[in-house]
Amino acid sequence: MSTLDVVLVLATLAFAVTAIAAPLRARRISSVAVPGLVAAGVTQHLIEGFYWQFAPTYLLFGATVGLVVRQSKRRVDGPRSRWLTSARVGVGFLTLPAVLAWSLVPVPALPRPSGPYAVGTEIFRWVDRDRPEPATDSVEDRRNVVVQAWYPADPAAKGRSSPYLDGLDRLPKQVSLLPGYLMRGYHRIDTHTRLDVPVSPDHERWPVVLFSPGYGAPRGFYTGLIADLASRGIVVLAVDHPYEVAVTELADGTLATPRPHFLDDDPDQSRYMSGQLDVRAADLRFVVDQLQRPNTLGPSLSDRLDTGHIAAVGHSFGGAAAAAALAGDHRLMAAANIDGTLYGTLPQQSLTKPFLLVQSDYAETEHYEQFLEGNGSLLARSTAPVFRHEISEANHYSFTDAPQFLAEPVRFLVAQLIGGSRGPRETQRVTNDLLTAFLREPLSVP
Repeated sequence: MSTLDVVLVLATLAFAVTAIAAPLRARRISSVAVPGLVAAGVTQHLIEGFYWQFAPTYLLFGATVGLVVRQSKRRVDGPRSRWLTSARVGVGFLTLPAVLAWSLVPVPALPRPSGPYAVGTEIFRWVDRDRPEPATDSVEDRRNVVVQAWYPADPAAKGRSSPYLDGLDRLPKQVSLLPGYLMRGYHRIDTHTRLDVPVSPDHERWPVVLFSPGYGAPRGFYTGLIADLASRGIVVLAVDHPYEVAVTELADGTLATPRPHFLDDDPDQSRYMSGQLDVRAADLRFVVDQLQRPNTLGPSLSDRLDTGHIAAVGHSFGGAAAAAALAGDHRLMAAANIDGTLYGTLPQQSLTKPFLLVQSDYAETEHYEQFLEGNGSLLARSTAPVFRHEISEANHYSFTDAPQFLAEPVRFLVAQLIGGSRGPRETQRVTNDLLTAFLREPLSVP
């Protein structure tokens, strides 16, 4: 929410309150207030475009102007009519949606990465010709895997700001839990990353982390966490899993949205989730395959990745995918599960390489028994070093950008209801402190 947005909304609210409480004063200032608010609104629209959040503000402004005009036609000492009283009450009620509309900010502000490096990014849309697409009906469809690389960049390089989400100009009606129209201003989000800029020359090769998002969440929803991790000296390859993720663009330009295949005889969807876990693990293996091929990552990143030191990290269902990838791919050196419940036979696996479990505050998230027992079993069976860390005052969503979508007062109120008072900025910083410390030895992090 820009300074101009704040001024326009507060000035409109002040004008409305004045019209209700002090009609004579509202009439006196209207010759200045009305043209000023109109000019501010036009300026805001020309600079930033239309946000749906302004619709109630515009409606309140129009109703207030109507009320002032109507009141000015009566004598100052004239009797108050029922119509005027009703009009004032109506304008008063309109102030509520004008305020509540800003619960979701039009342009979320992401935290600036805390590491010593600038952050570059590049997007790759690959097709695995050896695998059919399980989510579509056509036998000719091949599995797409969408990867965005975040990497330590040369701070002197100039480049375009990277987009926050795929398909911002043609979003579906629903993106995860949010209506797509709420994201009309998301093209203005500053991701603090630049497209297609050179990799930092500080090291010849950089360690690699594969990142798998939570179920249905686009990779962009983790920009704050991932960009910060990349700024610390790690190349992060975030993977979108098409037809499960809320929205992602395929290699042919198609915008893929969820196509779940739930089973009638699978009431808790455990079999479905186990199958999706296999799909995700195969996606991550395919990414590792791609890294072994020459020039797969284009001129900027090819030959700059240390493909002998790769780890998998994920949040929620992505954390389970990271653990599954470690169990099934000897090329991975370590894995970290951030608050993820395990499915299928994964809890019975015996990991032979380092593993980290980072979980939100149990008192706030109240993890399911499946989370506790599954992760407990996996950690107990592992023969390599394993670590478990609980972040106090963090809830399940604190690892994502989602809390940043809310205005700060609303974020505070939500935290009182469902936890997460540590906030996303601090939660992500602590998480990356843990990840970099954990990965330093298995990945030889500089």
